[in-house]
Amino acid sequence: MNYQETLDWMFNQLPMYQTQGASAYKEDLTNTILLANYLGNPEKQLKCIHVAGTNGKGSTSHMLASILQEAGYKVGLYTSPHLKDYRERIKINGKDIDETFVVEFIAAHKSFLENTQLSFFEMSVGLAFDFFSKNKTDINIIEVGLGGRLDSTNIITPLVSVITNIGLDHTQFLGNTLEAIAFEKAGIIKPAIPVVIGEYLPETKHVFIKKAAETNSEIFFASDLITQDYPSDLIGDYQIHNKKTVLQTLKVLQDTTSFKIAETAIQLGFQNTINNTGLQGRWQQLGSNPKIVCDTAHNGHGLRIVLNQLKKEDYTQLHIVLGVVNDKNLDEILPLFPKEAKYYFCKPNISRGLDTFILYKKATEFGLKGEIYNSVSKAYSIAKENAAATDFIYIGGSTFVVAEIL
Repeated sequence: MNYQETLDWMFNQLPMYQTQGASAYKEDLTNTILLANYLGNPEKQLKCIHVAGTNGKGSTSHMLASILQEAGYKVGLYTSPHLKDYRERIKINGKDIDETFVVEFIAAHKSFLENTQLSFFEMSVGLAFDFFSKNKTDINIIEVGLGGRLDSTNIITPLVSVITNIGLDHTQFLGNTLEAIAFEKAGIIKPAIPVVIGEYLPETKHVFIKKAAETNSEIFFASDLITQDYPSDLIGDYQIHNKKTVLQTLKVLQDTTSFKIAETAIQLGFQNTINNTGLQGRWQQLGSNPKIVCDTAHNGHGLRIVLNQLKKEDYTQLHIVLGVVNDKNLDEILPLFPKEAKYYFCKPNISRGLDTFILYKKATEFGLKGEIYNSVSKAYSIAKENAAATDFIYIGGSTFVVAEIL
């Protein structure tokens, strides 16, 4: 199989949460452990920072990778989901995994993957660990896919565990209270391994403290400890919290290991995160006159921050291209959106995408007015046609909506 045929096989043969949702989620590490053992446990050869959280884990992971690259290290980076190409998930020093490596990995292990009935994510984790191990990375930033305790990435023993924040998302898997979700995220805290908490709430702090005490792990609350700030090419207001998480993680890393990061590496790493890692979709400006911005925020916690930032923009008319997936709590997220905007309702082109008419009907209940379009690209195109030079266009609601316009 060539690369495209290999991707088609991966996407079609195996459960994939990105497109299928709940049916692809597995509450078990058994298959991941089987795959790791079969591959010779590449994860045991890796030095890692493990990053979980409801929001901000992608930005935090990319900033950490960028700074460590600037410090001269060979840095593996595993994140999900991808926006355009599967290879975005697995990088070394900002360069996507080779197509050849993906093709050869699947070809070499196809029988095992089929016989074990591995999920798409389980297989991807094994591929990433194998790739990083064979390329002898110095350090690896591993982003949790979903939750933490039962996530496939949770077979590693990291140098530092990181939890960015807790909000209500994926409640059908992780629980419908902040405490329950915090418990799942805290599952990445390992015995005697330090943990950095980015932001906390009264409902979550005690969960982290209890887990850290059980594992004899030193715990650091970045929001209480870090006061300095650095300019960054990631310009969303919410990055202030992620930067504090990054800085505290780097301090712990340097205090507890032989890794050294100079001040200049920190400065350059923050300033060049997009260039160094290829991160997209975080308050990303796509055009001027009218100003066009997209953002992958997709749950109440993330959207509240992004939409507050939107209020600071100057414009004559606001246009919002909006689509979501079918597991979102519309009663929670739709009231966050401004009523004065003109809406272009659409459905991301995946099976999890919420039917546009359902979104439209529910949005009208909250006073959001607009039209239905049969694709994201059409909605975006009409928004650009309608917008004057002094207007503002925002595209969001789902990672998959953003992916279609990049």
